[in-house]
Amino acid sequence: MENYNYTKYHPMDEIYRWMEDVERANPELVSSTIYGYTYERRNITLLKLGQNNTAGREKKVIWMDCGIHAREWIAPAFCQWFVKEIVNSYKTNEKLEQMLQNLDIYVTPVINVDGYIFTWTNNSNRLWRKSRSQSLPNSTCYGVDLNRNFKANWGTIGVSFDSCENTYCGESAGSEPEAQAVMDFVGAMVNQTLCFLTIHSAGQLILLPYGHPEISAPNYNELVSVDPNSGSSRDWARLIGIPFSYTFELRDKGKFGHLLPENQIQLACEEAYVGALSIITYVHEKAFNNSIVSNSAATTVKHFTLASGIAMMIWSTIMAVFVATGFI
Repeated sequence: MENYNYTKYHPMDEIYRWMEDVERANPELVSSTIYGYTYERRNITLLKLGQNNTAGREKKVIWMDCGIHAREWIAPAFCQWFVKEIVNSYKTNEKLEQMLQNLDIYVTPVINVDGYIFTWTNNSNRLWRKSRSQSLPNSTCYGVDLNRNFKANWGTIGVSFDSCENTYCGESAGSEPEAQAVMDFVGAMVNQTLCFLTIHSAGQLILLPYGHPEISAPNYNELVSVDPNSGSSRDWARLIGIPFSYTFELRDKGKFGHLLPENQIQLACEEAYVGALSIITYVHEKAFNNSIVSNSAATTVKHFTLASGIAMMIWSTIMAVFVATGFI
């Protein structure tokens, strides 16, 4: 891990090796699981971050995934950054160490492994978005938008049924092995899962369920706002009962789009890490202490993150949650 460059984008083989190195170097905190296989039979692997629970309480789960859209290279970079920050700081951060005794954080750096590898093959494939399946035998087009393939108002809005389009939602909900792997794995622990975070680019936004404009989540006021699409993993997570579900859209706002240069990786990851950790802290405190982060802690987060656009959005979201639930 010490020699790994977190301010560069890495091909899939290097990410796989990094995952092995992280697990080997931190056996007391990190373990790995292969929980599915892609259309081209590659491993879909996660890292679980968590300590032994000494209090005897049932551990809860935080889910984070990256790289469901192949071209969004900043997303896998963030998942790696997130793991690095947790591993490097939990021993000196008493609050984080406590949270890791109560929570297991599951992190998948790349869900769409086939598509991600495809974007590295040559420059003409760099902006490929979908998976690499060929579900329609007479079609010359490949792939499904995996974030339109989940069983959540599937195929109703913001999708295409043309297999050549970027938002093609597949032949049916859960038709793609990558989406089904997430639904099977997370669905099996839905009663323990507090929060579902899925990381994307670009736009510097936080999106909340439900994406269908005519359907509201039961805790809509707590989740704050929505955007229009159907069949997303975020909506599926809220639909099956996970109380907090967010899509992070990382940098930028249009200048580079999905071709974010490497010199912005650190800034993008630093601001999103603070936001993600704020949400995780909130749901932890609500579940285990029947409270939220203190005003002083919240003020620290606000001051730390005020400089960036996405962090300001994160902060306003958290503050709106606090107001809507009557905590402040």
